[in-house]
Amino acid sequence: MQTNHIRGTSISDLHRIAEARLQRQFLVDKSPHRSAADVVRALGAVQSQDFAGAKWALAMRSDSLDESAVDAAFNRGDILRTHVLRPTWHFVAPEDLRWMQALTGHRVERIMASYNLRLGLTPAVLRKSLDVIQRSIAEKGPLTRTELKAELARAGINTDGAQRLAHVAMYAEVEALVCSGPQSGKQSTYALVSERVRKSRLLEGDEALHELTVRYFASRAPATVHDFSWWSGLTVAECTRGIAMTGKQLQSITLNEKKYFVPPDFELPAKVSAAAHLLPNYDEYFIGFKDRSAIGQRLGHSALVTGGNALIGHVVAVDGQLVGGWRRRFENGKTALNFELLVPLKRREHSSLRSAVARFGEYTGGAILES
Repeated sequence: MQTNHIRGTSISDLHRIAEARLQRQFLVDKSPHRSAADVVRALGAVQSQDFAGAKWALAMRSDSLDESAVDAAFNRGDILRTHVLRPTWHFVAPEDLRWMQALTGHRVERIMASYNLRLGLTPAVLRKSLDVIQRSIAEKGPLTRTELKAELARAGINTDGAQRLAHVAMYAEVEALVCSGPQSGKQSTYALVSERVRKSRLLEGDEALHELTVRYFASRAPATVHDFSWWSGLTVAECTRGIAMTGKQLQSITLNEKKYFVPPDFELPAKVSAAAHLLPNYDEYFIGFKDRSAIGQRLGHSALVTGGNALIGHVVAVDGQLVGGWRRRFENGKTALNFELLVPLKRREHSSLRSAVARFGEYTGGAILES
C-alpha cells in the first residue's frame, strides 16, 4: 500500500479534511444519487436512531428527494432500518442486510449479552422469543412494538419495561429475523427479513469485510483505522486486516504523523466552500468518525456532536465546520426552525444558511419560519 506524506497539520489542513468529507458524502456540488436507496448503498449504512433526522440526512445527499419520497421508499422496503454495525439503528439497502449482520452481529450480541442477562433475558428466553416473533408476524403481517409485546405476553414472555422489549426486538434484528416494516400511521412496525429482503448479496467472511472496508473509505475519506473501527463496530485488528485486503483500492496519507486511508483518486481540496448545512443530530458526516476534531476548528471543540449541549437538537455547519444548532417544530401548520448560532457569520455565510433553509423547505413541502 502506497503512503504519501503531506505537510504538517494546521487549521487549514483540518478544514481541508472536513471539506473532503463533505465532498465524499455528496454534501457539496451536485449529487449523483436520485433515490434514497442509492444514497444508502453509497454510504454503506446510515445511522437512523432518530428516524426523522435520518430521513433528512438521505434527502440532503440527493438533489431530487423530498420527505414524501423518502417515506415511500421506506414503506416499499427500498431501504430498511435495523440494528446493525453498532447497537443502534441504521438504514441499509435490502441486499446488504444479511451479510452486514453476519459480519458485525456477533460484536453487537457480545456487547449486549451482559445487559440481557441483567434483564433476565437468558439465551433460552431469547430463543423462545424469536420463535414467537417469527410465528406471529408470519400469521398477522408486520406488527408494531405494542402488538409484538402482546404476542410475547400471550406466550408467557415478560417484556414489561421498555428495556426488556427493546432488547428482545434488537436481538431479533441482529439475528436477521426481523427488520423494519412499513409505517402504521405514525408507528413503526417489524416485518420478517424473509419478506422484506427478496435478493441478498452473497458475501461471507473476508469478502464481506473487504466490501465494508471499501464502502466506508470511499464515502468518508480521509479516515483512520480507529474511525473505521468505531463506525463498523469491528475490532481495530479486524479493520486493519480489512484495509490490508484492499490492496491498491486504498492508499495511506500522513498528516502530522497521523495516518489516514483514502481511495487512490483522492486529493485534499485546495480550498473550502462557504456552503451551510442543517445537519441532523446523528449525521454520518460526524457520527461516522471517532475523531471529530476536523469539524470543531471554528468553535475550538466538537462538543455539539459529542453530547456537550443537550439543548441543541441538530447542528449547523458552515464550510464543514460546526457553528451552532437548530431545532424543528410545528407552528400553525408550518415548520418553524429555531437557530442557536455560537459564532458570528459573515454576510455570504448568512446567505448560504438561507439557501440551506430553502432546501429544507423543499424537503418538507411547506413554508419555513425562522427564529
